[in-house]
Amino acid sequence: MNQTLQLIIFAVLAGVVLYQLYSVLGRRVGRQPEDAKREALAGKGTKPPSAEPEQEPLPDGVVLTGLAALRARDPGFDVGAFLSGARSAYQRVVSAFHEGRRDDLKPLLSPPIYDNFEGAIGQRETQGVTETVEFLQPPRADLESAHMDGDQARVVVRFLAEFRARSKGPEGEAIDDRRTAELWTFERDVTSRDPNWTLVHVDAAEA
Repeated sequence: MNQTLQLIIFAVLAGVVLYQLYSVLGRRVGRQPEDAKREALAGKGTKPPSAEPEQEPLPDGVVLTGLAALRARDPGFDVGAFLSGARSAYQRVVSAFHEGRRDDLKPLLSPPIYDNFEGAIGQRETQGVTETVEFLQPPRADLESAHMDGDQARVVVRFLAEFRARSKGPEGEAIDDRRTAELWTFERDVTSRDPNWTLVHVDAAEA
């Protein structure tokens, strides 16, 4: 009888111990694999955070200058495209000037610059001199500066060029290989629908 009672007590104690072990071993501790799957499913359709934060407005009183001011007024301004167009304009102007093609010059130059170029062309014609020009290699064009003056955008480009000028006149023919460094100032009204820039000033520059 005592032995039977002891067996019953041991069985009850063993059941209690096994229950406690099961309670501990069966408890979910930490992040489970199914948690990751559930989170992934829940995350579908949610918008990821933006990679580029929204630009904050400028504080009151801040005034943009230089290229930033130009782009603020003309968001479509692209430096690469502009320099490509300026390089093309440079070659056209230089060629037209040496060859005396006034009609090609006039749309590209401001009236004062055109008058100066036209005067030099007229002087050559009076002397009976004709010229042609050949670029030995494509000219180099670099952005020197940019700024806004009211609605007028002004961009200064530094040109480095090598070309060969051939002249013919009463004294015979001559060939002149030249290396030039010049600063050309282009201007455009940003409120105008005309996208073309006009040459308004030419200065000599250091190579």
